[in-house]
Amino acid sequence: MDSLVPVLKSHPGKSVLVVSLIFKVIHRLLQRLPVPKVVKQDDFKSWKWKNLSVSMVHSLLTGSWALTCVLVWPETLNNIHSYHTPLSYMLVCVSTGYFVHDAGDIILTGHARQSWEFLIHHVLVISCFLYALYTELYVAGAVIALFVEVNSVTLHLRLLLKLAGAQSSSLFHVNKLVNISTYLSFRLGTQFYLTWYIVNNYTWLDRGLYFLVAMIAMNIMILTYFFRLLRADFFPRSRSSVRPNETHNNNSKKFPCD
Repeated sequence: MDSLVPVLKSHPGKSVLVVSLIFKVIHRLLQRLPVPKVVKQDDFKSWKWKNLSVSMVHSLLTGSWALTCVLVWPETLNNIHSYHTPLSYMLVCVSTGYFVHDAGDIILTGHARQSWEFLIHHVLVISCFLYALYTELYVAGAVIALFVEVNSVTLHLRLLLKLAGAQSSSLFHVNKLVNISTYLSFRLGTQFYLTWYIVNNYTWLDRGLYFLVAMIAMNIMILTYFFRLLRADFFPRSRSSVRPNETHNNNSKKFPCD
């Protein structure tokens, strides 16, 4: 790793592209795994299943990686601006590569219109992470931001179970409770901490205004998704109250909506 990180720092853009290609290979390999019949019968569901499977790999990898970085190097929490280790820099590079891959997958497969909210999120994340990679600033902040991937594991499992028609299973109900808990702690908690840090240190932070605006935009999105998640899993509307044209719209959403 000691010899790899200097290469990544010398060519961060190219390194991100290489990682995105690796995730493309992972995407191809995951297609060999069995898929539920109900998913195979629908082209959109089939794409969504494959896309979420790669996202699950990314979340399992980077979520545990981010937690490890903070547990081993606690200073990551206190010096978001300038502290980083070789392992944390590599983590941000890997995660940026995934987001580039996922944005490309959404666009190139023709699902940009259904997933436009996700593309906005990806653009914000990629721009912030690339800034961290090129300047070696805010790497620790990016690592902390990746705490949200702990919640993404349960979010992706929730959506995979819904695609498979397993909403009535005990696994879905248990995951529903774990999911809302990790959403509050690892997603909303992480966003609150990063926003607080930027506001509290705004006067001296590099590009403070840009990162504050980016955080506010993501906060709005995450809170919106949170209320959609609560409504869908804990306060569901009766099927009779759903208009016919809402069925397609709900199926088109990739994030934890209805």
